[in-house]
Amino acid sequence: MSWLKFRSKKHLGVIFSAIVLSASLAGCSTNRATGEDSFTAFMSPDEEKQIGSQEHPKMVKEFGGNYTEKDLQAYVTEIGEKLVAVSETPDQKFTFTILDSPVVNAFALPGGYVYITRGLAALATNEAELAGVLAHEIGHVVARHSAQRYSRGVLTQILAGGLSVAIGNGAGELIGTGASAYLKSFSREHEFEADMLGVRYITRAGYDPDAMATFLEKLRAHSRLQAILAGRSADDVDQFDFMATHPRTLDRIEQAHQSANVTVATNPELGTVRYMTAIDGILYGDGPDQGYVRGQEFIHVPLDFRFEVPEGFTMTNHPTAVSASDDKGAQIIFEGAPAAKDMRLDRYLENGFSKKIALRNIEMIDIDGQEAATGSADVSLSSGPARLRVVVIRHGSSAYQFLFVTPLDLADSYNLPLRRTTYSFRPLSNQEKKIHTPLRIKVRAANPEYGLQTFIDDMQVDRAPAEVFATINGLKDGEAPATGSLVKVVRH
Repeated sequence: MSWLKFRSKKHLGVIFSAIVLSASLAGCSTNRATGEDSFTAFMSPDEEKQIGSQEHPKMVKEFGGNYTEKDLQAYVTEIGEKLVAVSETPDQKFTFTILDSPVVNAFALPGGYVYITRGLAALATNEAELAGVLAHEIGHVVARHSAQRYSRGVLTQILAGGLSVAIGNGAGELIGTGASAYLKSFSREHEFEADMLGVRYITRAGYDPDAMATFLEKLRAHSRLQAILAGRSADDVDQFDFMATHPRTLDRIEQAHQSANVTVATNPELGTVRYMTAIDGILYGDGPDQGYVRGQEFIHVPLDFRFEVPEGFTMTNHPTAVSASDDKGAQIIFEGAPAAKDMRLDRYLENGFSKKIALRNIEMIDIDGQEAATGSADVSLSSGPARLRVVVIRHGSSAYQFLFVTPLDLADSYNLPLRRTTYSFRPLSNQEKKIHTPLRIKVRAANPEYGLQTFIDDMQVDRAPAEVFATINGLKDGEAPATGSLVKVVRH
């Protein structure tokens, strides 16, 4: 029998507290960026590099792959390396990546991996604004914020659950946890520190530090517009939106300026012409491999299909599904059904669709010459009782399914419009494949003879062209661009 069994709980608590205190003291390191002590006991610099190198290809895959058009990658890398050179770790290797995603976001992995999306690149209007984003993410890496966040989390678990929690693979357990582990917001303290370092680096590199504030205004305007277009409150942001993962205010940006303690160059650089030249022609919104939302239609050229949703529904294209909803609580989800492609579709609805939901009235149907099946069930949701109708369609060698969810008391009123959506699914004609091309950013000069309406009329977005034009150019609603300035329009 172990002697430990006879020790008092109080004695064990003293021993345990001493071990934790020892680990805490041993794990304090000097923050390279601020000179202050920081707790990084459970993630070493070598482990940061290991995590970054192993997670990098997964992150690229999860967010649409590399965006390789034009020379934008080389241009962004050049700006990033210019900023690293004036940081506290000028010799650290950084990898800068543009992700082929329309979502406006930026983030960093430990070990020096910094990412921006092409959606973010399309929103900025000068090099200084992009440099501010890159500098902020570089600041997170240089200050080792991921190591601090992880180490604090481990220490909290130890204090809550005992020494056994600390026994394991250490930082290696973070590998393979997916994007959510890195897209969570840093603490207010870390976000402020990254802003302060971002101001420091762009100022040292000769850029105008006010660009961080002007880009924050663009981010706010974009976030509000996207929420409204998606049928949400203007103050609502998506979980992966930049404003959700980087909560900031103009006051905090100004405080960061004061804390950065750097002298602004006499003629700080914006780099507007260079930047607008670099982004002229880049993709805007969904790319060809993601399919296009065009008003009430969804068109996917590589997969050769289209369908349309009823009037009053707002459609959103996600990486693995298309969703649509209206203001009465009805929802449509369109997604792949890989389990159905090699079996009879009615059997799939009976046995393969769900182990928890038993569909009734299952029958085979024909949709534009394509084999299909449908069934329904009444379900209980957090919003109340609802009717679920599932339609699965075999299309070529693949299978897809519609999930129609309507409030139970309104279900009958949706029968006709949702039936129309079902039977709107069909292959594309050769002409449709030719005319449906992605939208791109086109840079124009604001000549004296061009009024605001000239640019709005040039926009080929399907919704809110005036609002989109104002947002991507950092203008207020109804504000005309200054004569001689460069502006962005969105066209095929």
